[in-house]
Amino acid sequence: MPYRFEFDPVNKILLSRLDGRLTDESMAEFHETAWKRAAAVDPHAAIVDFSSVTEFAVSSESVRQLARQKTPLPNSRSMPRVIVAPQTHAFGLFRMFQIVGEPTRPLLSVVRTMNEAFAALGVASPNFEPLE
Repeated sequence: MPYRFEFDPVNKILLSRLDGRLTDESMAEFHETAWKRAAAVDPHAAIVDFSSVTEFAVSSESVRQLARQKTPLPNSRSMPRVIVAPQTHAFGLFRMFQIVGEPTRPLLSVVRTMNEAFAALGVASPNFEPLE
């Protein structure tokens, strides 16, 4: 599963975009890589965009297990995060992630569009730059 990271240095927002088929294994790999990227740029907020995912081959148990994991960043409880999931089944899956993970991610929102994500974070027009 390809994924890429972008960063808005003004608003300090880390944006992750995923493409293609999402599996239990690729989701776990992405999650680990995303925390490393976040530690490197020290974001104030994060968006994970699943708009370009074409197949969700993930189990609900894997999603619950991932949601129960503690986050490695010291500011993770105070960092707003938004998941963009326009697909109905994905939206439901990530709402479950939000509910199960609320003790460690109280500021997590799940929305259907990037515009809703920007509104949730209170930014009008972020300027994202690719991270290598």
